[in-house]
Amino acid sequence: LAMQNFSALTDFILLGLSADAQIQIVVFVLFLVIYLLTLAGNFMMLLVIMADAHLHSPMYFFLGHLSFLDLWYLSVSVPKMLENLMSKTKTISVEGCLAQAFFVFANGATEACLLAVMAYDRYAAICHPLLYGQIMSKQLCEGLAWGSWSLAFLNALINILIAVNLDFCEYRTIHHYMCELPILFHLSCSNVQTNIIVMLCSSLIIAFVTFLLILSSYGYIVSTILSISSTTGRSKAFSTCSSHLTVVLLYFGSACLRYAIPASGSPLESIFSLQYSIITPMLNPLIYSLKNKEVKTAIRKLFGKYCQLLPLS
Repeated sequence: LAMQNFSALTDFILLGLSADAQIQIVVFVLFLVIYLLTLAGNFMMLLVIMADAHLHSPMYFFLGHLSFLDLWYLSVSVPKMLENLMSKTKTISVEGCLAQAFFVFANGATEACLLAVMAYDRYAAICHPLLYGQIMSKQLCEGLAWGSWSLAFLNALINILIAVNLDFCEYRTIHHYMCELPILFHLSCSNVQTNIIVMLCSSLIIAFVTFLLILSSYGYIVSTILSISSTTGRSKAFSTCSSHLTVVLLYFGSACLRYAIPASGSPLESIFSLQYSIITPMLNPLIYSLKNKEVKTAIRKLFGKYCQLLPLS
C-alpha cells in the first residue's frame, strides 16, 4: 500500500454534502441563511443578556456562555463549507483540518459541560430557592463556566497532540463537510488503536459525567415539582427548565451517536454532525427566547429603545 509521510501531505479534499453542482447551489444558499440566522440569533441573545439588568443572574450568565460558544461552534465549520461549495478544488490544508477537528471536538465537549452546569443551576433554583443566591455565587458561576471551557479544551488538546504524528495514505478524500477526529483516524495508515481508545474514553467520560449530572439534577427537579401542590406552581417551575431540557435532548442524542458509530463515509455521519454542530446552535436562541417570558420581555424592551432612538422622517 502506497503511503505518504504526514509532513509531506499538504491537503485533504472535503467532498461536502453533495457532488451535484445544482444541489450545491441550493445547499450553499440554505446554509448561508442558517449561518446568518444563527449569528443574528446568538448575537441578539448576548446583547439582550448584557443590556437587561433583569437577566444578570446565573441562569443567563451560563446562557451567555452558551450563545458565545454556538457562535464559535458554527464559525469553525460553516465558512469553510460555504467556500468549498463554490470552489472546484474543495481542499483544506492538513494544518487547517487538524485545527478544525480540534475546535469541533473542544466546542462539543464545552457544550456538554455547559449544559450540565446549567442543569445544576436549575436544580439549585427549583430545589433550594431560598439558598439559591448563596449556592450559585458569582465565584462559583465563573469557576463552573471557565472550568467547562478549560476541561473541554484540555481534553481536545490531548487528543489532537497524539493525532499530529499520524501517517496518511494517498487516498485523502473526506466524504464530509468538515474535519473530525474519527474521519482522520479512518484515513490514516498508522496504527490508530491508541487514538481511538483515547478519543472514545475521553468522550465517554465527559458524556457520562455530564449526562449523569443532568439526569440526577432533573431527578431532584421532577421530585420537587411533583411535591408542589399548586398546579400553577408546578407549571411555572417546569417552564423554567423546559428550554434547557429541549436543548439537552437535541444535542446529546446526535453528538453521542456521531462519536459512537465508526467512521465509514456513511450519510448518517453528516446528518448527526449537522444536528449537533449546525442545527442545534441555530435553534438554541429560538428555544430560549420563544419559551422564556423574561427573554421575550427583554427583547421587546431592547427593540423599543432602539425604535425610540431612530430619527423621525
